[in-house]
Amino acid sequence: MNATAQPAAPPVDAVVVGAGLSGLYQLHRLRELGLRTRVFEAGSDVGGTWYWNRYPGARCDIESMSYSFSFSPELDQEWVWSEKYATQPEILRYIHHVADRFGLRGDIALNTRVTRAVYDEERHLWQLSTDTGERVTTRFLVMASGCSSTAKDPGVPGAESFAGPAYHTARWPQEDLDFTGRRVAVIGTGSSGVQIVPLIAEQAAGLTVFQRTPAYALPARNRPLTDAEVAGWKAGYPEFRAAQRRSKGGSVCAMPTRSALEVGDEERTAAYEAAWEEGLLSSILRSYTDILVNEEANETVAAFIRSKIAAVVTDPRTAERLSPRGFPFGTKRPCLDTGYYATFNKPHVTLVDLRETPIEEITPKGVRTADREHLVDAIVYATGFDAITGSLLAPDIVGKGGVTLREKWADGPLNHLGLVSAGFPNLFTVTGPLSPSVLTNMVVSIEQHVEWITDCIAHLRSHGHTEIDATPEAEETWTAHVAELASRTLYPAADSWYLGANVPGKPRVFLAYVGGADRYREECDASARDGYTGFTLSGPPA
Repeated sequence: MNATAQPAAPPVDAVVVGAGLSGLYQLHRLRELGLRTRVFEAGSDVGGTWYWNRYPGARCDIESMSYSFSFSPELDQEWVWSEKYATQPEILRYIHHVADRFGLRGDIALNTRVTRAVYDEERHLWQLSTDTGERVTTRFLVMASGCSSTAKDPGVPGAESFAGPAYHTARWPQEDLDFTGRRVAVIGTGSSGVQIVPLIAEQAAGLTVFQRTPAYALPARNRPLTDAEVAGWKAGYPEFRAAQRRSKGGSVCAMPTRSALEVGDEERTAAYEAAWEEGLLSSILRSYTDILVNEEANETVAAFIRSKIAAVVTDPRTAERLSPRGFPFGTKRPCLDTGYYATFNKPHVTLVDLRETPIEEITPKGVRTADREHLVDAIVYATGFDAITGSLLAPDIVGKGGVTLREKWADGPLNHLGLVSAGFPNLFTVTGPLSPSVLTNMVVSIEQHVEWITDCIAHLRSHGHTEIDATPEAEETWTAHVAELASRTLYPAADSWYLGANVPGKPRVFLAYVGGADRYREECDASARDGYTGFTLSGPPA
């Protein structure tokens, strides 16, 4: 029988790929529309990023009370966060609570990865295949697969030859690991490296940290939340949540009004000191208006942070190696520090600067650099992710005319409003490329995307449409607009994962919208309000 004449399985209205924060909320909203919806999740439980990233020290870098759903006032009041910055286990408990409270688990297939999706142009349907052998036909396909869910291969020669255990921070074992008495290598000093190094150092007999690029790390000032603080947050949640949705980055804060170069050294240093003590990721960035657009202004912050590193790290040579140079502050994602720099004062902790002595290979006994072999008992790869696009390009997604998404995005992602890529109708991406995503509080951006997608599907159904596609003209305009905005900033000056520079062969394209979540929300709302301008709505199929 012709596969296009009869679906291989009873169709569902919508399929969501991923059961993290975005997938769960998308499922909740689609069920409210009465859509028959299924979610496919590769992990053995819900949680997404917070399921996979369970390494010691993993925690959010947005305040817990802010990094949480706003769609349910009841949820706001009933859940109690324990710390300023929640750890991975606490965030995962919150996600489980959401899944259970809203009865979402029944529509989620765990341990199931979508491997292929092919668009049927005649019937306006997607035909999906999974690694469990299941085939599903659906009208709408929502990729809620996450910006930080595809681990980056360390790409180190000889890795398979190592005789001891090796771990990746993005695929950490579920059981507790004990490094007591062992010599451990940590390769990578991005956010996961900054978080895990202090905790491994507490156990290991020897710790060698292999650093390619120093990180700008700001003090987290993490601490337990008091009952009074929690009560104050809960009392003010209605106003706070509304302000989040109007904000530039999904976090509520006062915006700067002056340049860093129009004040004196003393006043500027005092402002940076106050921001340093605040313990927030964005504090220093929002001290002045031009930190991310003016090199001279940016260097005032960078020099201040390097002075702080020198004040903590007792060995001047190590302090200098840990001090970022050669790229502007904020153009690689800054990290929050809970004892990271101080760890290098411990006698059993060694820093290896890979700019001086690059890694040549992994050997059965350890890590060989240009000058010597470092003998270790275990290796931890903290090498990050194929971010933003990695999870979208992992399945084989085939659109109109047999063109795959990998082929279309060979030179970088193309879409309209970060939501739909022309030639791939009814395929929506949540916090995908060319949207604010990783430059914002992700939960706020997730809610905005999910709500727009849900309203769009409701509009299509109420008007008898079976297909929405981006127009090539709107896609070209939006993609150019995102690139042009980024070019006005210092972001392109750094080889960051924002540009895909951490993955060999990945196109060098700035992957996020820098215009702010507030401006982006206005763009999306205007398109919907005006009948989904930039998109073509059609159907029913022949």
